[in-house]
Amino acid sequence: MSLTKDHLAHSPEIAPSPQRHINLSSSELHSAAIENHEGVETVDGVLAIDTMPDTGRSPKDKFVVEGVDGVDYGSVNQPISRNDFNHALASIQGHLASQPNLYYQDLRVGADSTYSRDVKVVTEQASSALFANALFLPPVTFGYIGEQRAGYSIYHAPSFKFNGAEDGVRSHKGIIYDPVTRTILIGGTKYAGEIKKSVFSAMQCDLPEDDVATMHCSANMSRYGDVAIFFGLSGTGKTTLSADPERTLIGDDEHGWSDDGVFNFEGGSYAKLINLSESTEPLIYRAVHRKGALLENVNLDENGNPIFDEGDENMRGAFPISYINGASKNGVGVHPKHIIMLTADASGVLPPVARLSNDEAIFQYLSGYTSKVAGTEIGVTSPEPTFSACFGSPFLTRHPSEYARLLEDKIKEHNPSLWLVNTGWPGGYRPDGRMKIPYTRSIISGILASSLDGVAFERDGLGFMVPTRLDGVPSEALRAENYWNDQEAYRLAGQELVGRFEENAEKFSGRVRRDILASGPHIS
Repeated sequence: MSLTKDHLAHSPEIAPSPQRHINLSSSELHSAAIENHEGVETVDGVLAIDTMPDTGRSPKDKFVVEGVDGVDYGSVNQPISRNDFNHALASIQGHLASQPNLYYQDLRVGADSTYSRDVKVVTEQASSALFANALFLPPVTFGYIGEQRAGYSIYHAPSFKFNGAEDGVRSHKGIIYDPVTRTILIGGTKYAGEIKKSVFSAMQCDLPEDDVATMHCSANMSRYGDVAIFFGLSGTGKTTLSADPERTLIGDDEHGWSDDGVFNFEGGSYAKLINLSESTEPLIYRAVHRKGALLENVNLDENGNPIFDEGDENMRGAFPISYINGASKNGVGVHPKHIIMLTADASGVLPPVARLSNDEAIFQYLSGYTSKVAGTEIGVTSPEPTFSACFGSPFLTRHPSEYARLLEDKIKEHNPSLWLVNTGWPGGYRPDGRMKIPYTRSIISGILASSLDGVAFERDGLGFMVPTRLDGVPSEALRAENYWNDQEAYRLAGQELVGRFEENAEKFSGRVRRDILASGPHIS
């Protein structure tokens, strides 16, 4: 059954639009977006769009239909009644039926065909269909193994406006998911990331039932097939460090870990572009200059060249993962040999690299710590510690303890090396004082080459096990204490951060083992 017929069969409110565009190619969607005045072309022929005033996700406008077993309702998954959902569905369908153009795309999520699902998108914007085409997998790329699983339907209506509390939501925006029918409604926002992350949240609801650990992470592998996973919040270097020309990129953001190994959820990348340069991130730089890519909220100069060193902090580029030279063609890998948890610590007390025990790794996974710095969010004027469970709290549909249990089980079974890597500001935040990228790359290279296996480790001032030497990094640069002239100031800053970790860990009390919750940093 075609996408249009399938949607119409289950949604009789949508009458056939005068202009129905079904499964257009990326080039056709690009042309339609230009014709519809949704964006402009760069000098390289890349589509550039403006999503103002929405340049990021709207987590306070995310809702899940109430009464579904397994959903962790609360501030992340705000409940909405089924009656309000049904009303919203009918309203958005009616709105879409009134538009001059509708774009339908048949896609898939999940590179491992055992767990993959259909993604059916209907949207009023050609640029949004282009985004979905870049981010998700083609429907025929991978065959089925066993029973076909029910997929997801997305009704995407950026120009639709909700009526706030009258419609059971908070404002004119709404991102609403019904886990029973696997239907996603997105209205009132043009920010394309809502499409991507809504599907991720839906997969995080479904796959744990199959004992698959769902992970907000990037993954790559060596020429010999050794897989590494990189956890990290936005701005920690997850995408940059996993896009390694010496390794094969499996995926840069969303993965599952099953009994068979690791697999990418997506078929594309949605990379942050602020301060992007060819010298520091050549693979991503080249990808966003290729036709078929999509630039979001990137200013252009008078010649149509993208300007990456000024503008919106969350400017993004969407492109198929095939645009990364050497990227995996099938999106799957074996069980990981290395797990790296990235943070960008602005307090200046976390070490550049530390080896973690199993319990320490699960503690860091539940913590999901990094620092927000000035300019990344409205109202942030000085560095602020932030904790996001499982390195992706806004995308968790179940309780964080469920994802932690699944990851812990996989770690115990497959015994990867476990690491914390700090890409932040040693000695404390200074605009020009971030950890040197060559040092971080040397650290990552040392981990991936297993060259730290024979190195001596010692405990630092926060109880982390840090290496005494590492090729490419001066030994004194491996300990956070050495960046401080005032050791008492170091101790006080460390004490403050430890207190933040402990306070955050309290919310998992009763759901997570005590020995894990006691495995955080501490003043030694």
